[in-house]
Amino acid sequence: MKQLMRLFSILRVSIKYRLDTFIPQSRQHLLIKLLVKVVSPFHSAEDDRGVRLRTALQELGPVFVKFGQLLSTRRDLLPPDIADELALLQDQVPPFDSSKSVAIIEAALGQPVTQAFAEFSEAPLASASVAQVHAAKLHDGLDVVVKVIRPGIEKVIHKDIQLLFLIARMVQRFSLDGRRMRLTEVVSDYEHTIFDELDLKREAANCSQLKRNFEETEKLRSLLFIPAVIWKLSGPNIMVMERIYGVPVSDIDTLNKKNTNLKSLAESGVEIFFTQVFEHNFFHADMHPGNIFVDATTPATPRYIGIDCAIMGSLSDFDRYYLARNLLAVFNRDYSQVARLHIESGWVPPGTNVQSFEGMIRSACEPIFEKPLSEISFGTLLIYLFQVARRFGMEVQPSLVLLQKTLLNIEGLGRQLYPDLDLWQTAHPFLENWMAERYSPKRLLSELKNQSPALLEALPALPDLLLRQLHQFNGTATSGSAASNGSSSQLQGRIDRLERSLDRQQTFLTAVTVIALLSLLSATAYLALN
Repeated sequence: MKQLMRLFSILRVSIKYRLDTFIPQSRQHLLIKLLVKVVSPFHSAEDDRGVRLRTALQELGPVFVKFGQLLSTRRDLLPPDIADELALLQDQVPPFDSSKSVAIIEAALGQPVTQAFAEFSEAPLASASVAQVHAAKLHDGLDVVVKVIRPGIEKVIHKDIQLLFLIARMVQRFSLDGRRMRLTEVVSDYEHTIFDELDLKREAANCSQLKRNFEETEKLRSLLFIPAVIWKLSGPNIMVMERIYGVPVSDIDTLNKKNTNLKSLAESGVEIFFTQVFEHNFFHADMHPGNIFVDATTPATPRYIGIDCAIMGSLSDFDRYYLARNLLAVFNRDYSQVARLHIESGWVPPGTNVQSFEGMIRSACEPIFEKPLSEISFGTLLIYLFQVARRFGMEVQPSLVLLQKTLLNIEGLGRQLYPDLDLWQTAHPFLENWMAERYSPKRLLSELKNQSPALLEALPALPDLLLRQLHQFNGTATSGSAASNGSSSQLQGRIDRLERSLDRQQTFLTAVTVIALLSLLSATAYLALN
């Protein structure tokens, strides 16, 4: 009954904001047309469609707001006006009763908050759809924040997700755009994303990994700070981490008052993004302004502070390699290379007409390159490439969607800080250096050294594997017909001779392998010392 009432509520909001206009007249069901006639005198469709959709999602509640936020990242699927409006959605909801927060924390820690913390503020610092945050102080004097999952939110999310699937299927049935947008797939991605956010232990692990990555060198430490997780006080539904004191990255006035070097800050953002994606292969995929602060204690060399690591992304080595080569080829305007790379990587089917694909890429990219480099958007360029590739059968993977979303966030943030930011000036040498280093002899030797135990295990077994395959082939051949007896006897004799030969060679092969690996280790040591 509650589900039915919720469905009626969604229908009421849809009518109120005339979301029927998203469905072409020719595809509208008789019932929809009847409802439109009844409500049109009371609700007009004067506002832009993007504004109406955004307002409707806000009225429907936090689960729909977060879905709209995710949908806004699919610019390869959405019209620009709708994507721009959905990007304005804010995940702000009233806080829940603080006594419930205290009860959750005490149940998780098995002790009163007065024992766990020297101080605890029941008034929340911030509240969102999935969790809210309280300030506290540890007994050693460290200021911390306590993040608590909203009680009962899992059931609410589960019910609303089922309704979102129902709505997505209906839209796909009645709308050509709905089918093109693959809404059910988008809802499925959203389901995984939002349920991942409910596990704070997972988020804590992400924070720890990201922090560790940016503490490897002094250079990396100067770029990004991630607050430490207090593991002994954290679990699946609460997370305690050190409190940060920084300037919100969107507060340009305060940053200017502190004489912050905004050009350096904007360029650092680009460097952080490419380092996360290509060096660490572990990138923060929710880098909107609400999750980013600035440590401006040294204004000439400011650094970022990142929070909320619930959504992280990574690419396969294969995709990183082809992505780097694609970006380099695009900015060299080598469209033939871009087309070949898409086919070679398997992103588009192997039978794709290369010349036709190349022509479509050229027509999408050339107008962009008419602009100054400082005005060219990497993220938009990536979207155009995905849109062209989709026409040729490319299925955009969730990891690439997260990458595209993050790149758009970084660009928007960088240009807000420093409008003349030239991303290519920072990105181009980074990509070239990464490609050169990744495929240098030193790196290849290092990879071989790492794989040497597996090679030692596998190589001696290769002769046996070959013999098993030959025996299997012989068995298949002899089972075919009696006429094959002569040829199969000859084959068996050859197998026996081969088996004796391989027995003699197996010891030799093992010895050669050991010698080769020792030589490899010696060469690696020599390179390291020189």
